[in-house]
Amino acid sequence: MDNQTGKLYLVPTPIGNLEDMTHRAIRILKEADIILAEDTRTSAPMLKHFGIDKKAYAHHQHNEHQSSSEIIRFLKEGKQVALISDAGTPAISDPGFYLVREALKHELPVECLPGATAFVPALVNSGFPTDRFCFEGFLPLKKGRQTRYKQLAEEERTLILYESPHRLLKTLEEMVTYFGEDRMISVSRELTKMFEETVRGTVAEVKAYFETHPVKGEFVICVKGKE
Repeated sequence: MDNQTGKLYLVPTPIGNLEDMTHRAIRILKEADIILAEDTRTSAPMLKHFGIDKKAYAHHQHNEHQSSSEIIRFLKEGKQVALISDAGTPAISDPGFYLVREALKHELPVECLPGATAFVPALVNSGFPTDRFCFEGFLPLKKGRQTRYKQLAEEERTLILYESPHRLLKTLEEMVTYFGEDRMISVSRELTKMFEETVRGTVAEVKAYFETHPVKGEFVICVKGKE
């Protein structure tokens, strides 16, 4: 690392299987002056596993505006700062975007390492076209949700969405309404973990499956584009 100039590193962490951590990611975290984590309780065991004996400081959606101002000051002082999320690549449906934008506003260097992110294996596993796709992340919880569904129903590219376990069945029910029960989808959960599972079929078939099987883990839903 260049000790003369501070740099913000976005460091992907495994989405489940710790073997997916890269050697470079471990080195950057060991060399960083400051490690920022979405949830320090989640990151602590992972850091310990890789022999990274450093305290992580909280940087999440509830404090990122205040935290970012302080981090910009550290970067200007020449500190090397590494940001990690609970799992996967920071700023992809996780905190990070605001801090990156602020760093670039101040003309400070930013570098994102390549690494794990949940939607790529889910997309490839789906069997749907991968040459063009639309990543939506989490849909709005209330305001704008219906409007977004109506827009996505007309999308011809493969759609990728994230969903939490307690909302999965409701989301599948909504997909029946807006996409039709015969639209093909692929739902992946617990990617890279022991109970990894991908269920493929029509919206109606996948909904029926999860009505009789445990709905656990984090979910990635891929929807075949409108034909």
